[in-house]
Amino acid sequence: MATELAPGLIHHPGFLDSTARVRLAAEVAAVLASAPPVTPCMPRTGKPFSVRMSNAGPLGWISDRSGYRYQPTHPETDDPWPAIPPTALAAWDALAAFPASPEACLINLYAPDARMGLHQDRDEADFSAPVVSLSLGAVALFRYGGLRRSDPTRSVRLLPGDALVIGGASRLIHHGVDRLYPENDLPTENPLPGFLPAGGRCNLTLRRVSAAEA
Repeated sequence: MATELAPGLIHHPGFLDSTARVRLAAEVAAVLASAPPVTPCMPRTGKPFSVRMSNAGPLGWISDRSGYRYQPTHPETDDPWPAIPPTALAAWDALAAFPASPEACLINLYAPDARMGLHQDRDEADFSAPVVSLSLGAVALFRYGGLRRSDPTRSVRLLPGDALVIGGASRLIHHGVDRLYPENDLPTENPLPGFLPAGGRCNLTLRRVSAAEA
């Protein structure tokens, strides 16, 4: 049953069953074979992220010394990004309640010790579309707060197959991943062998980048 964690922040536990998770993992593996994961870095400082990333869709999110941005090609191969996995598109259609399709599917790959600091998803032109998040692999401790970085935060564990919709009044909240719990993951569920170490996690976030046509 879906739970509203905050206005517009909706948690859908177990949205993807085991069959859908296996299907999505195979689709993501095909994307990563075509668009190899890269290690982003912080603008200006060049400090590397602990999370590796790739993308699918017409646009992909990039972070390097030049800044944060969306672009239509892989930063190393210069090839267009592969198409968004069908299972992820179906999740958007079921959960987003938005009339336009996503333009970007950011794929985050977490090793067991990787983290994601508090941040806002605000590189898009129109915030009326939500961000739809899908989890595979290890359990993650997701932390979320308010519009200001200093606002109080709460946490929820995201299990494999969980979906999260970040929209409405929560579209620009600060959020991040504090840690993984690989020991809680299903021992037979290795979502992306060859791309993730044991105990790793894959998170997909579907985003609408440009304003939808009226």
